[in-house]
Amino acid sequence: MKQSGQLDITRLRVLDGGMATELERLGCDISGPLWSAHVLADNPETIEAVHLSYLESGADCILTSSYQVSAMGYAESGQPPETAAAALRQSVGLAVAAREKYRKQSQRPIWIAASLGPYGAALHNGSEYHGNYDVSLADLVRFHAERLAVIETTEADFAALESIPSLEEAEAIVEALHRHPAIHGWLSFTCKDAGHVSHGEKLAHCAELLDRQKQIIAIGINCTQPKFILPLIAELKQATQKPIVVYPNSGEGWDAEHRCWTGTSDAAGFAQLAREWSAAGAQIIGGCCRTGPEHIRAIRKALTEK
Repeated sequence: MKQSGQLDITRLRVLDGGMATELERLGCDISGPLWSAHVLADNPETIEAVHLSYLESGADCILTSSYQVSAMGYAESGQPPETAAAALRQSVGLAVAAREKYRKQSQRPIWIAASLGPYGAALHNGSEYHGNYDVSLADLVRFHAERLAVIETTEADFAALESIPSLEEAEAIVEALHRHPAIHGWLSFTCKDAGHVSHGEKLAHCAELLDRQKQIIAIGINCTQPKFILPLIAELKQATQKPIVVYPNSGEGWDAEHRCWTGTSDAAGFAQLAREWSAAGAQIIGGCCRTGPEHIRAIRKALTEK
């Protein structure tokens, strides 16, 4: 990371969509505890192809395939910390390669965000959707600082600390970022309703904490139902002057008993919602689980025509 001063993201408008969704659609096996990170070792060229497809669909920013990568998670799979660090660097390298290929088609600015999931992602038990961890604040700081130290050595433009479920984990991330002052990043939260993050704190209180932090370039919501996004944007608007980023799920629901998605994914309808989210104050808009290039293409068109 080579930055001086505050990172300028004023021209960043459209984010990419789900990485795991596309990898699965293309036939990759993401069923293991490392989720889409398995593909870094088994089929990295497919990850690069997914990045390129999102850029060709109109994304201004691509998130690396590193959400599930951590030394703790890799240790559970019998792999040393060095392997996890190498996977983090590889994920950024694949995004950089895709950006370079896309530059043969267009010179528009493209950002690379290093995707870093919450502590719960490393537990691979769904706890990023409730945040009830049996760990100390110091443990959370150590977990996040360890990965930020690796990201600092890459060509990522900033870090996207995603699916954060609680105020406490946000506090830990702030402390971890202070240990790596060269890194800028956004925090996006998972939310359980129209006003609260998954653990139960008000989203506005989380935003108030982050609003004072110079290294935080945006605050937002991801991996949350689309029906909650408008009121959640309103909560953020009252608590921060920073840019707002939203990338919810497609609107489909996960059936945990039968382990399948239910409902339908409507790219045109998602794009109409994106237009409403933009009008309400969201600067950066994309998609999370079950969204693909067709959603991002529709969002790009909707935001360009508004």
